[in-house]
Amino acid sequence: MAQINVYNLEGKKKGKIELPNVFNVKPRLDLIRKAHEVSQSKNKQIQGRDKRAGLKKTAVSWGTGHGLSRAPRIKGSGFLTARNVGRVPFAKGGRRAHPIKSEKNIVKKMNKKTLRASLISAISASADLNWIKEKGHLVEEIPEVPLVVDDKIQTIKKTSNIYSVLCDLGLEKDLMKTKNSKKVRAGKGKRRGRKYKSGKGLLIVIKNDFGIVKASRNIPGTDVVTLEQLSVDHLAPGGTPGRLVVWTQSAVNELNDYEGEK
Repeated sequence: MAQINVYNLEGKKKGKIELPNVFNVKPRLDLIRKAHEVSQSKNKQIQGRDKRAGLKKTAVSWGTGHGLSRAPRIKGSGFLTARNVGRVPFAKGGRRAHPIKSEKNIVKKMNKKTLRASLISAISASADLNWIKEKGHLVEEIPEVPLVVDDKIQTIKKTSNIYSVLCDLGLEKDLMKTKNSKKVRAGKGKRRGRKYKSGKGLLIVIKNDFGIVKASRNIPGTDVVTLEQLSVDHLAPGGTPGRLVVWTQSAVNELNDYEGEK
């Protein structure tokens, strides 16, 4: 079985471990995109219209013999909208012909085995240099992929320390690229509390959190997730696989029997 190097916090080789079989699986883009679509459907807010919208009028048809259409007309006189057509879809302020209904089920589903296969595909794509480069990451100074680091990285509690460790591992250019990707959003969202957009950067997969989550949360674009919580959304944001991932040694060891889990 192939082996990969484990690096210490100074960016030097510490030892070797066996490469889990999950990294040898050929990634399937169709499964990854389908799993992302299913996941995003659960985050959407249900929309709907009031069932009485456009019907709160006194409009009644006058019938025939008036030289006018038989459309329902608002009762009354002496005000601007009196005798105007109301209630019907073609009238101003009338009901919609086919309104959006809140009863519609917008949550999509996926078989467990297929979802599992999509996650394995996303993990495998994160260890392929071609996928990573296509995603836009800068990997010239990174020693190898998958990049495995000593478990001591999980105990770091200061942002400056974790940043220096990542720079020693050859990730400085990619971190700066993500930091400089921040820009003003194009659209109405800029005045709705989400003015800025920034790209996704590095993902750190750990087994246990001893302070690294708090230490890393102020590094732009960097996410830290435990192996139990790992999903396709983490590995393939936007449905595009190939995110640059740093694995802890204990997390990689757990991947040896990952395919056998249910």
